[in-house]
Amino acid sequence: MDKFSISEFREFVSTTLQQWHVPGLAVAVVKDGQVILCEGFGQRDIDHNLPVTAETLFPIASCTKAFTAMTVGLLVDGGKLDWDKPVRDYLPTFKLQDAFATERMTARDLLTHRSGLPRHDLMWYGSNFSRREIFDRLRYLEPNRDFRSVFQYQNIMFMVAGLLVGEIAGTSWEQFVQSQIFNRLGMHHSNLSTVVTQQSSDYATPYTYSDGQIKEIPFFEADGEKDAMGPAGNIISSASDMAKWLQVHLNRGQLEGGQFISEINLAQMHTPHIFVDNIQARSRFGFEFTSYGLGWGMHSYKGCFLVQHGGSINGFASYTSLMPREDVGVVVLSNADVSYNPVPTIISYTLYDRLLGLEPTDWNAQTKPFYDEVVTAEKRSEEKSDSERKPGTQPSHPIEAYLGDYEHPGYGVVSIRDTDGQLKMVVNNKLTLIMEHYHYDIFEADLKVTDLSLKLSFLNDLKGNISQVAIQMEPMVKDIIFTRRPDVRLSDKSFLEQFTGVYDVQKLTMTVALKNDSTLTATIPGQPEYVLLPYQGTEFTLQGLSGFSVEFKQDSNGKYTWAVVTQPGMVSTAVKQ
Repeated sequence: MDKFSISEFREFVSTTLQQWHVPGLAVAVVKDGQVILCEGFGQRDIDHNLPVTAETLFPIASCTKAFTAMTVGLLVDGGKLDWDKPVRDYLPTFKLQDAFATERMTARDLLTHRSGLPRHDLMWYGSNFSRREIFDRLRYLEPNRDFRSVFQYQNIMFMVAGLLVGEIAGTSWEQFVQSQIFNRLGMHHSNLSTVVTQQSSDYATPYTYSDGQIKEIPFFEADGEKDAMGPAGNIISSASDMAKWLQVHLNRGQLEGGQFISEINLAQMHTPHIFVDNIQARSRFGFEFTSYGLGWGMHSYKGCFLVQHGGSINGFASYTSLMPREDVGVVVLSNADVSYNPVPTIISYTLYDRLLGLEPTDWNAQTKPFYDEVVTAEKRSEEKSDSERKPGTQPSHPIEAYLGDYEHPGYGVVSIRDTDGQLKMVVNNKLTLIMEHYHYDIFEADLKVTDLSLKLSFLNDLKGNISQVAIQMEPMVKDIIFTRRPDVRLSDKSFLEQFTGVYDVQKLTMTVALKNDSTLTATIPGQPEYVLLPYQGTEFTLQGLSGFSVEFKQDSNGKYTWAVVTQPGMVSTAVKQ
């Protein structure tokens, strides 16, 4: 290695791991077509004192996005897909809230983070929705910018790209990656499942550094085709396998004399498509011309053109990069949470300095003040939140009134539960956050393992009942409004049948009928048929009418034999015939 001996590098890595409290990492370097370094450092498992090797498996997280761009490029090569045809030409039911984006979104747009949507990550992170279910819910996610106007990092559009690949190939995205990338490149250690990974003999354990300690944390569960967001970040690989991935990119798409992908479509991936206004990258690190291509970011590095992508998921951080003009690439995989782990980029930039004889930068010293500022800023945020709390306030209702299920058509169901005196917010029966009263009708929910903190504001309807909860799920748009779900019994046929029949009300007859086994209707002669919408308990509102309701009542024998009919300015009794 030019101007940088292996022994010096090993010492540098050891020092860097200690400084940043990262247990271990694996590094691969490709230069002039050859793998000149592929090695593990530190520990993949602290408790069992197991070392990282070149074959140790790490989730590469968002470094997966370049693989998804490659799957699209391979289909373009095969004439089955066009970068610039609308997605709706291939997936006719594709629909976003923005009608123009719906009609014009292309595969190229999916891969360049210019959809107009912010991240909306809690929509998938907090659910087990299938790929198709997330696809069908896209229309309910609010954009915050115009289509193609600005770069906004976004995972869900890469999921759509993976769905697109699967539909066109007649298989799943995972199967396509396995057969057309892993198998062809000889990436035999790589897979797409944390379940499969944890059954192997050589995988890295996830860790985070907090409160002055390195702590083991659970894997983010992602089991192949069972996980919808695979195309955005589910590949698990090793340094030895990722070296092969770098080689095909540096070799202009060629593989052992043949063409793995056409040079022109590989170049599309490495070409800037949208400017990224990264002020910190410019001011702190001197990275000019930051932009994004297809599944890859890119910027200048000391006069060189750098193609790169980082990745982070619970307990892991990675960085894959290459300089095509200098014919050199580096991959660094580590098993510590990105919240206090810049090691993959520090190692990568230091290697480029040494390999290319560039003016050296002490990247540890350069990076530390930034991370110290982040830690300080997080503490200040907590202090500010504490200072804004209004002391001595109480919720407006008994705690029981807040419990229940609340639903949003995009984000799914948030359940507020009381477990042995501990309030919890459970998202789609997957993600559990501990809740505490903040002030008035506002509560705070925390997921400690990821430092996720959300504020919930409960809203009353005109009757003073808790009807909705507004949650800061996506900071770039308005609070997401979840509406209380009615009692589950009110969609049960056998329960609803108790309310059917003919009622006498104010010398008129009201006929209550059950349609489609789950919908009650009310009909009065001379008036249209009204759909009864479940409200609370056994009370229903009339669809399309404000202030009208029917509440069914039991007699002394527990039979539903009468009802209270409410309309503006009048309350009547209806008796079943």
